[in-house]
Amino acid sequence: MTFEILIQIFFLGIGLSMDAFSVALTDGLTYKDIDKKKSFFIAGTFGFLQALMPLIGFFLVEIVELIVGETAGAKAGELTSLVVVWAAFALLLFIGAKMLIESIIEMRKPAEEKNERVFSFKEVIFFGFATAIDALAAGVAMHTGLSSTTTVWLHVSIILVLTFGLSLVGLFLGKQIVKLLKGKYEISGIIGGIILILLAVWVAVSHYTGL
Repeated sequence: MTFEILIQIFFLGIGLSMDAFSVALTDGLTYKDIDKKKSFFIAGTFGFLQALMPLIGFFLVEIVELIVGETAGAKAGELTSLVVVWAAFALLLFIGAKMLIESIIEMRKPAEEKNERVFSFKEVIFFGFATAIDALAAGVAMHTGLSSTTTVWLHVSIILVLTFGLSLVGLFLGKQIVKLLKGKYEISGIIGGIILILLAVWVAVSHYTGL
């Protein structure tokens, strides 16, 4: 393992954590009852899943290569990358569109009928999977030269730490934006929905452009 590979993994970790950062920003914008404990749960969940998925992708290719050979393993890895990217696109697009529509509907309701979004453990875990699923493809890429079976654990640890830290930053920024909006969570929800839709588009575009 060289310093150059560590730098590549660092920037890969930054790239992967941008998904989690965007969703954490959305959570900070739209959850009314976020506190320190919930913030650490969100960041920890995003960090763990963002590290777990590349690990699964890496060892999936490893197992396929052991069973059917290196060429077949590479082809399986390419197919896996394609499937997970479009699955992530569909999930993020659905969540973003749903949030956007619901927030627009909420804006039109009388004040006494408004339903503000509150923290949900299940929703956070779902968001975590939605943002991390495309990291399976990163695990496939790591297998092609960035990591070995001995160094992959260090590399996913770097990804975990980066995602955890940037998720906390996203939550903090989201809460600060809400303060600037004077607690208007419907507007925050619209912003959050747009962020998730743009993130979905970015996941698909970056897969084909290599950005």
